Amino acid sequence: MGKVTGFLEIDRQVPKYQPAADRIRHFREFTLPMSDKEVEKQAARCMDCGVPYCHGPTGCPVHNQIPDWNDLVYNGDWEGAIRNLHSTNNFPDWTGRICPAPCEEACTLNLEDIPVAIKTVEQAIADRAYETGFLAPQPAAQQTGRRVAVIGSGPAGMAAAQQLGRAGHEVHVYERESKPGGLMRYGIPDFKIEKQYVDARVSQMEGEGVTFFCGVNVGVDKPVADLIAEYDAVLYCGGSETPRPAGIPGVDYAGVHDAMPYLVQQNRRVGGEDICSVAWPSEPILAGGKHVVVVGGGDTASDCVGTAFRQGAVRVTQLDIRPRPPEKEDKLTVWPYWATKMRVSTSQAEGAAREFQAATLEFVGDEDGVLTGVKCCEVDERRKPVAGSEFIIRADLAFIAIGFAGPREDGVVGELRGSLALSVDSRRSTNVVANDRTYATSVPKLFAAGDVRRGQSLVVWAIREGRQAAHAIDKHLMGETLLPR
Repeated sequence: MGKVTGFLEIDRQVPKYQPAADRIRHFREFTLPMSDKEVEKQAARCMDCGVPYCHGPTGCPVHNQIPDWNDLVYNGDWEGAIRNLHSTNNFPDWTGRICPAPCEEACTLNLEDIPVAIKTVEQAIADRAYETGFLAPQPAAQQTGRRVAVIGSGPAGMAAAQQLGRAGHEVHVYERESKPGGLMRYGIPDFKIEKQYVDARVSQMEGEGVTFFCGVNVGVDKPVADLIAEYDAVLYCGGSETPRPAGIPGVDYAGVHDAMPYLVQQNRRVGGEDICSVAWPSEPILAGGKHVVVVGGGDTASDCVGTAFRQGAVRVTQLDIRPRPPEKEDKLTVWPYWATKMRVSTSQAEGAAREFQAATLEFVGDEDGVLTGVKCCEVDERRKPVAGSEFIIRADLAFIAIGFAGPREDGVVGELRGSLALSVDSRRSTNVVANDRTYATSVPKLFAAGDVRRGQSLVVWAIREGRQAAHAIDKHLMGETLLPR
C-alpha cells in the first residue's frame, strides 16, 4: 500500500493529452507525462484494502504486484519498483501505454469512481527503467544446450522467447514480417505506442542471445515439420488474424476494406517501409478528404478512427450494433469485473460521430463498383431491425472492424492440419487446441500460446500466455523449472 490516509487526502489525477486539433496532425504519442512527484502522490493513494483485487484474476492477467510497487514508488524507491514490476511483466512499457487497465476497474476505490491511477504509475515506472539503464541485457549464466523455436514475434512470442532465453536455452524467433514485433509493431498505431519501445526490447533480447529470423513465413516459406525436426521444442504464437466474416452485401465495392490491412499499411508507412508485404498485399488505402464509416465498436475500430483523422478524413462515423451503454454502471452488481459503461477513446474524442443500435445492412455503390454509402437501420435491444428505420450514411471509405475468428489458415495451421493432424477448435474458430497448463498441442514437441490458442484478446493476456508457455516448455525440456508461472 502507499500512504495510510493517502486516498482520503489526494485526488485522483491522470496525465493530460495534447489537444485533439494538435495531435491529429501527427502519428506520435500525445500523452503529457506527469512529474515524478505527481506520480508518487498517485501511488500514495493505494489503500490497505485487505483483498487487492487489482492483481487477482479479475484485475491484472500477469498478476502485477500493484500494491507493492505503488508503495515502493510512494517511498521513492524507483529501482525497487522497476525490479518488482519486471518480475511479473516483461514489457510494462507496452502495457502501461495500451492496456485498458482492468486493474483500475477492480480497484477498491473504483467503488467510488476514483480508482488508483495504476496504469499511470506503471508507465512511469517502465519509462524510468529506460532512464536508469535497467533494460541492459540479462543473459543466462549457463546454457542448457536445448534449442527452442518460436513462431511469431508478437507479445506472446516475445515474452516466451525472453523467458526461455534467460533460462539458458538457445532461442530462435521466426517472424513473417520484415521486422519483429507482430501486432505491437504493425497492428497498433504509433500514436498509441511508438515503435522505439518495440525496438528497445528486441535489442535487449538480442543481447540476451535470442536470434530473430525475419521475412520467414513458417508454413509457407519454411515447413513447420522442419522446425519440429530441428528443435527440441517449437512454440506457435501466430496470433488471431482471420477477420470475422461480416456477411454484409456489397463488400466487393472499391473502398470497402477489413480494418487490419489499413492499420498495418499505415504503420508500415510511418516506419518507412513498403506499405505492402507478402502477408498484407493491398492497394494504398488513404482517408484524406473522404467520408469514412467504421463498422464495429472495439479497439480496432477506434484505431481506424484515429488513423483516418490523422490522414485528413472529412468525417468519420462509427457504427455499433450494441445499445448505447449507461454512463455509470451498478457497482454492487459488477465490481470488481470489467463493466459495460459509456467509454470514449482518445480517437473517438477527436470528433467521431457514433451511432449505437445501428445494424449495417449493406454497402452501397455506383455503377462503376465504387462505394458511395452504407445502408443501416436501427435495431432493438434484441438486435432485431426496427421497421422503417433504414438510413444511408455517405461513405467514400468503409472499414470492417468486428473482430477476428482465429489464426490464418494458409500457414502453420494449414500445413499441420493436413500432415500432422493438428487439433483445432473448429466449432467456434480455428484456434489451436492446447490447455493453459502445459500449452502442448496434439503434435509432439509443438506448443501454442497467445491469441492463436485463446482467441483474440488483450496484449497483457498474450504476455501472460507467453510467460506461462515458457514455464511449461522449460519444465518439459529440463524436468523442472525456476521460471515463474
